[in-house]
Amino acid sequence: ASAFSSGHDLRVLGSTLHLLPGMKSSMVNLNNNGYDGIVIAINPGVPEDEKLIQNIKEMVTEASTYLFHATKRRVYFRNVSILIPMTWKSKSEYSIPKQESYDQADVIVANPYLKYGDDPYTLQYGQCGERGQYIHFTPNFLLTNNLPIYGSRGRVFVHEWAHLRWGIFDEYNVDRPFYISRRNTIEATRCSTHITGINVVFKECQGSSCITRPCRRDSQTGLYEAKCTFIPEKSQTARDSIMFVQSIDSVTEFCTAKTHNTEAPNLQNKMCSSRSTWDVIMDSDDFQNASPMKGTDPPPHPTFSLLKSKQRVVCLVLDKSGSMSSEDRLLRMNQAAELYLIQIIEKGSLVGMVTFESLATILNYLTDIIGDNAYEKITANLPREASGGTSICSGLRAGFQAIIHSNQSTSGSEIILLTDGEDDQISSCFEEVKQSGAVIHTIALGPSAARELETFKYNSILGGYRFYANKDINGLTDAFSRISSRSGSITQQAIQLESKALNITGRKWLNGTVPVDSTVGNDTFFVVTWTIQKPEILLQDPKGTKYETSDFRVDKLNIRSARLRIPGIAETGTWTYSLLNKHAKSQMLTVTMTTRARSPTTLPVIATAHMSRSTTHYPSPMIVYAQVSQGFLPVLGINVTAIIETEDGHQVILELWDNGAGADTVKNDGIYSRYFTEYHGNGRYSLKVHAQTRNNMARLSLRQQNRAMYIPGYIENGKIILNPPRPEVKDDVSEAKVEDFSRLTSGGSFTVSGAPPAGSRTPVFPPGKITDLEAKVKEDHIQLSWTAPGNVLDKGKANSYIIRISKCFLDLQEDFDNAALVNTTSLIPKEAGSIENFEFKPEPFKIENGTKFYIAIQAIHEANLTSEVSNIAQATKFIPPQESSVPALGTKIFATSLAIWGLAKECFFVCIVKHHNKVLFIF
Repeated sequence: ASAFSSGHDLRVLGSTLHLLPGMKSSMVNLNNNGYDGIVIAINPGVPEDEKLIQNIKEMVTEASTYLFHATKRRVYFRNVSILIPMTWKSKSEYSIPKQESYDQADVIVANPYLKYGDDPYTLQYGQCGERGQYIHFTPNFLLTNNLPIYGSRGRVFVHEWAHLRWGIFDEYNVDRPFYISRRNTIEATRCSTHITGINVVFKECQGSSCITRPCRRDSQTGLYEAKCTFIPEKSQTARDSIMFVQSIDSVTEFCTAKTHNTEAPNLQNKMCSSRSTWDVIMDSDDFQNASPMKGTDPPPHPTFSLLKSKQRVVCLVLDKSGSMSSEDRLLRMNQAAELYLIQIIEKGSLVGMVTFESLATILNYLTDIIGDNAYEKITANLPREASGGTSICSGLRAGFQAIIHSNQSTSGSEIILLTDGEDDQISSCFEEVKQSGAVIHTIALGPSAARELETFKYNSILGGYRFYANKDINGLTDAFSRISSRSGSITQQAIQLESKALNITGRKWLNGTVPVDSTVGNDTFFVVTWTIQKPEILLQDPKGTKYETSDFRVDKLNIRSARLRIPGIAETGTWTYSLLNKHAKSQMLTVTMTTRARSPTTLPVIATAHMSRSTTHYPSPMIVYAQVSQGFLPVLGINVTAIIETEDGHQVILELWDNGAGADTVKNDGIYSRYFTEYHGNGRYSLKVHAQTRNNMARLSLRQQNRAMYIPGYIENGKIILNPPRPEVKDDVSEAKVEDFSRLTSGGSFTVSGAPPAGSRTPVFPPGKITDLEAKVKEDHIQLSWTAPGNVLDKGKANSYIIRISKCFLDLQEDFDNAALVNTTSLIPKEAGSIENFEFKPEPFKIENGTKFYIAIQAIHEANLTSEVSNIAQATKFIPPQESSVPALGTKIFATSLAIWGLAKECFFVCIVKHHNKVLFIF
């Protein structure tokens, strides 16, 4: 068994936009230069420790002042809430949270997986300038002295806040730590280049002293060998950049256009088209209206609120108006609500139920879900018939009454509001909903459900998930299945393994399989529903145990569903099912399988999904995101499919990719994404995602992006002062196999406006930008490789490519259209996502030792729409010099390679080797 911590997803662009499942809806607001509403949440698995709270306060207080000066007196932290888990003791100073929750926190404090280190990082996978999802600090980072490694905690917090809030990226690159500059020097990947240091290979280290040697050049790349490390000077004069190394005392600013290093092969340049971090920050919503504060006084210290999570309280507010009698809506609602009450809601929760039409009725005050029969008190009252009008506010008010009557506060409680009707009076209870502090999840059923559910004013006060279900027969079930606890106790949450609707012709069998992996298997249910007549059901576990129709419990409410609870822990492996439609006519059958973590110490593989925005106006493209993880570890190498459905039932199926190209920010980070451009009219769209793997193809990865850089050591007074080594993780752990699994999750709904009718549009989307172009010289040719974009962003095949080459970086960066053209008549674009390879002779240029080329590429749509210019790739011809007989130094070299080997054709260098600041020799 392995210990994990909960995973999360992306934050939307606007802090007040409506929440989708997996999408972060930050409560942070910037008012009069001060940030309010920051939530720092402690995971329920973290042991109680008063020092943790104290250190969080000290970190944020220090960060506020550092941030204020780094933003040139523009912003600071004013109000911060620290969310204490239910597992800690209650104290008089702890208040009840409102909409604050672990799952929606800006900062989470949780143990890492496998103790693989305490690097603070930000989960961030949006585009340049888009907000990240959360900052992750480990308790160990907050409780121990990490000053030499990361710098002060306040500085680290500002580094991560810049990722989270402003969507900027790191200016170092662990995969490409060095590059060859325009001046033909080998430089450490950094910003700015004013930060000085040395490049060495550690041969042997004892205590704080090391035997080192100069870095050698790789004969293939011309760069330094893989073991070469850049060690910065402890004492610097450079003031930037916080996104490279915030731990150096002199670093107090972000890189500006003046100091930004456009050449460095880092994620900031890749994602933000070589713009400086300060440029991107200044373009953010925060800074459009934040003028520098006058005077010279520092900002006031932040104030802190301590909030303690409470027992989960949920009230179902269900529509039973007359329109619910059409299209089996009442039946489908009851099937989904029953599934939620029996299979999804966590044990120990308090649950109530209200129905409404023109008036509302409280059917159940809060019931404690403690035994297997507790839910029967509620399911027995599910509505049997539909009639009357639609008064959503009546339903919400009755929901609040049901909660208050049971001596619970509406603050922090949840309401699941399901409606299919229009209601022009919904705005009459806006203020009551806002004052309640409750989290409202909305499920719109059918095309006529109140449009006000998506209005900006209403969305901004709900704080919950938003779903839409119509033609998709399982849409309601999938929506209810997604509304799990937001406490961070992932092992208690229900997980959907299967959700399938099957149209079976009369008297025919249909077979299917569902893999059950070893991270799950507790509290497992298999449910079948039908539209005409109960089918024959056969279910077999991986060891051959069979369950037949008679083993399934048919509901007393006559809602056409049969349920089997698997005894004990469900067997790991492939489960098979067979359904026989005994009726003469075709009928729609559905199969749903849910489960929970195998044990409290085994965190399951989970999948979450969402769109990049909750509303869009054509022709703005959107991005579909799905995160698949086990605890904090990404799961790689799986099939992830998104199903997007319009109001009229049209479905778009998209395979999502984790290839670091197109919509995907980073390759192999467990975030699968794709552009969505196939709009079919206006209105609501729903998203669900299926993640699965077969044939043992999946694996875990320990890689983390967007983190505070680990510094191995510094140069002080000519000596290398080493930091403690970071924990090593064995390869078999970092690339552990994951057995076959299946996950299905709803990604909620989004709304589209301004879209033309299907089939009547002209092309508006160009091919996607190529971001992974690579180049190398082989003899007298240049070899290129990149991931093919599509004809429309990342779909289809581009019509052609334009490739241009220059010996000057700026030619391509500033004047691409006038750089020398490469003959590409033989280059026929491949399907999007494919790897392209192309080799050419760079005529009329000559390739000699030291010659350096820059290459960039555009893709062309068949309607002559062109993509953005790609990243600029560099190719250098390097012939290593003959090894000279330099005498072995044999002693501890503490400074070396203050300048590097020059390339004879371009420039002349001096290389000085020192020992204890004495010059040993010059070459």
